[in-house]
Parts: sequence; C-alpha cells; structure tokens
Amino acid sequence: MSRCFLAGVLRFRVVLFSPSSSLTSPPPPVQGQGAPRKHYYSTTTAAATTTAANMAAAARTYDDALSRLPQLQSNAATIALFADASAGIPGGAPSLNARAKPETLAWLARAGYKPSDLSAAGLKCVHIAGTKGKGSVTALVAGILSRYPSVAKPVGVYTSPHLVSVRERIVIDGEPISREKFGRYFFELWDRFTEAARAAGDADPEGPNTKPFYFRFLTILAVHVFLREGVRSAVVECGIGGEYDPTTFVLPDDDGASVTAAVVTQLGLDHVSMLGDTVEKIAWNKAGVFKKGVLGVTRRLEERPGVMGVLRDRAREKGCELREVRDEDVEAWKGVDGARLEGPFQRYNMALAVVAARQHLMSLGVKFEGEFGRDGYSLDATPEEFVVGLREASLRGRCETFVNGKGVEWFADGAHTEDSLAGVGEWFAGKIKGDDNVVPVLVFNQQDRDPVVLLTALMAAAQNEVGGGKAVFKHAIFTRNEEKAVNEPDLVVQQKACETLRNLSPDTEATIQTSVQPSVELVRAIAQQAREDGKTCKVLVTGSFHLVGAILKTVDDSVEY
Repeated sequence: MSRCFLAGVLRFRVVLFSPSSSLTSPPPPVQGQGAPRKHYYSTTTAAATTTAANMAAAARTYDDALSRLPQLQSNAATIALFADASAGIPGGAPSLNARAKPETLAWLARAGYKPSDLSAAGLKCVHIAGTKGKGSVTALVAGILSRYPSVAKPVGVYTSPHLVSVRERIVIDGEPISREKFGRYFFELWDRFTEAARAAGDADPEGPNTKPFYFRFLTILAVHVFLREGVRSAVVECGIGGEYDPTTFVLPDDDGASVTAAVVTQLGLDHVSMLGDTVEKIAWNKAGVFKKGVLGVTRRLEERPGVMGVLRDRAREKGCELREVRDEDVEAWKGVDGARLEGPFQRYNMALAVVAARQHLMSLGVKFEGEFGRDGYSLDATPEEFVVGLREASLRGRCETFVNGKGVEWFADGAHTEDSLAGVGEWFAGKIKGDDNVVPVLVFNQQDRDPVVLLTALMAAAQNEVGGGKAVFKHAIFTRNEEKAVNEPDLVVQQKACETLRNLSPDTEATIQTSVQPSVELVRAIAQQAREDGKTCKVLVTGSFHLVGAILKTVDDSVEY
C-alpha cells in the first residue's frame, strides 16, 4: 500500500547553412529587464533603506558584499514583471524587452565599460543559450579549453544559477574566484555605480536603487573580473533567453572577432511569460546569441522542423553560419568513458562543446592535424586533449554524485523541465536497475511549476529504464527548499506532488517534510535501516536547483560559501 503523509507536525557530419538574404521572424513576447531608475527598483530587505553615511562606513569584506546583494532587485521580482505583463498590466513584455539593450548598455557605461573593451583586451568568448544543457555545455567547453593553456588560458566562466555560493558564477581556470577577490571586485564595481549616481545628482547614490538588478549586476561584475584578471577565453552562459539577455549586450558585436561561437542547446518550454509560449518563439529568443561572423552551433532536431526553420532564419538574418549536429552522428560516436558529467544525454552536449571549442581554438591560432582539421570531420576524430577535457569537466548540481560518509550515495541534478527530468530519471534508474541490494529514495520539490507534469516525466523515464513492474523508488520525500522549517509552511505543492506519486507508483512510500533538514534526517534513518538489512541507500535529489543547493549545504561538509 502507498502512504502519503506529513512527517512531523507535519552527436557527426556537419551541415552548414550560410548567411544569405535576411529572413526575419516577428519577435514574440520575450525577455527584457527593468530601467536604471530609482522608481523601478524594488528592494527585498530592510537594509535597502540604510543611509549613504551608514553604507559608506560599513566594512567591505566578502561577507559585506553578500549583505549588499539581496538589496538588489531579485531575479524572481524581475521575472514577475513579465508575468504581470502577460496578465495585461500596462507596459507589457514587449515594452520591457525594448528597454533591455539600452538599459544594460547604460549600466555598463556607468561601470566605465563598453562591449568593445573586451575585444580591445584580446578576450575571446563562446556564448551559450538553450533550455536544457546550457550549463553542462558551458562546463564542457571550459574543460576542453583548459587543456590548451598556452593559447586559451586564463579561461573565465560565467554561469548561473549558483547552488551554494555566488562565487560559483564567476570561475577562473576551473576555480570560483576567491572570497577576497569577490569582495574586492564587488566593491570596485559598486563604487563605480555609486560615483556615477553621485555625479548625476542622485539623492542616495550609495543605495541599491542606483545599481542594476541582481543578474545584470553580476553579469557586469563578470566583465569586470575577466578584464581585471586578464582572461583570454571566456565561456558565457545566458541567464534567460538570448535576444534580450544581459550577456548578449555586454559581449562585442564585431563580426566574430571576439565571440567565436554561439551555441543553442536543446530547446523546450520554459519561462513562457518572458520567452513566448511555443518552442518556436523560444527558439527565436535563444537564437539572439547568433551574431554576424560568428559560428552558430545547435543540435539538429529532425522532429521539430518548425524550430529548425526559426533557427535557420535567425542565422541568415544575423549573418551567422549555422552548424547543425545530427543525432545519428552523435549516437555513432563512442563518446567519453568515465566522464564526470554523467547521463546518456550528456553525449549530445559534448558534441556541441566539441564544435564550439574547436572553433574557438582555431580562432586563437590552433591548427588541428588530420581529419579533425578538415571540414566534415567526425566526432571519432576528436583529439585526446578534447576527450580529457570532456571527461574532467564538472558542474555542481548537474548529474552530480557524492557520498557524504553517512552511508548515503547522493545523486543530485537541478533539472526542472519535462525533458530534463526525463533525462535525470533515465540516468538515476541506470544506476539502480538490476540491483536488489539498493534502497532507492527520491527527494523532490518544484515550487513554481506543475509537479504533476514534472513527476510524470521523471517517473515514466525511470520506469522505462528499470523495466518491469517493480517500483523505481522505495521511498519518496517531498519537501520545501528551505534548510530549516518556516512558520506555518505552505505545503500545497508538496501535497499535490505526493498524491501524484501515489497514483504513479502505489508501492512507493511517500512522505511530506516541511524543510530540508528533517528530510535529510529521514534519509539517514532509511539508510541506517538499509545497512542493517545489508543494503545500500541511493538518493536522487531533483526538481529544483534551490533544493539541490539546500541539500548540499546540509550534507556536504566540503561546501564553501
């Protein structure tokens, strides 16, 4: 019998589409962000009202930088503007989008920069967008570039979101920037915005209202760090979308001299209020990373001719050569054994990374020998340096496996779309199928999306991989993302998820928890019982990057903030 209860009080041959006449698609309702004006920016903490005098007198350490960040308009608040626009509130998403480029460039200028500063510094960049796999492709490209230190390093990476520490977003040669450097560079940038506001006569130049919102601030901070650290190669992941994303505007538009490759990974429905409500509209937006003279890279989606039509039209419109990776070529590739980024779907991400990294290194003067140096090369000709880079690439919270010393093997992935969760379900099921000495546990949450749709995708893929009528999970735990319980937590989402799982897998014991800590305690109790029974406990944590981050903070002693 199933129980659902509240615990406590509870990759290939290349196909080219060269630029020709401009074929444009009408822009759908997609993404942009708010104006650099005091009235537009809301604040999320009482600290936002701190006076200029008090702020100037405050200490300026890494911890102090962390205290300032929440004062900036949050990403959630920015996304909410688009939900409001979609609901018919005056202004609308197109109005927000129209403001995105001039606002971002204005903030960049207030920081003392312009996009051409990156090309003047000799920095070259790979730009990555997509719905699924863009973080993984970012890590994989960086991993390959790290194997060519004499030409590519230092390698800078800008990615989002972070799981535990904001420093994860800005990485130099494989390591998040240090606490000391983050604090120093943060306040250098903060002060530039302050001085620009003071020169403009703002009444409170020190305050957060004279700063860009959270993601824009961190994007400009990444530019600042890359220039200060002398980064030679940068791998930049879009935040949301592409056409109106801040990362698109801060990168030079110089006929491919600086941006060497623009990748669009697998597409799906996500952030529909900002990007549009069809995959074709989302493809239009994501293809905003294409630039004149830049090599565009994407996966050929034979089953989505409409999407491919949009991507090809956008490449022609922008003067971008589009290189399509075919599934049959990826599937014929032997792949990379022992890769840290696991999962059968990662092979497609690796193929995109190989094409992008090859283009980037060639722009730096690297000449490849044999088949790999010719057009029409196959993935089997991938050099050993690439293979090693792909194997060693990692990214927290993406098909991550770790053991925390308490008899539990954790499998963590922040997947939060149908396609992504199906991939995660297949990955985890492949780790447990055929092993009767494993007690599989699911820890799941997705606070903002339909858990019924997501759980159904996860369970269908996992059950298909395991086969037969045996339940994939012995236990399932549904929790909020907070590390510790809040007063009177809203558990409606958890109840809905629990009931869904009961219908999908009646033999799974489903439990609701109010927060992460009691969820971890329950997992440990299950693991203890498993040990006593001569079995091991394997736990899949998925559905949300916020959940994965909270779990890591709770169980991984090596985590640094």
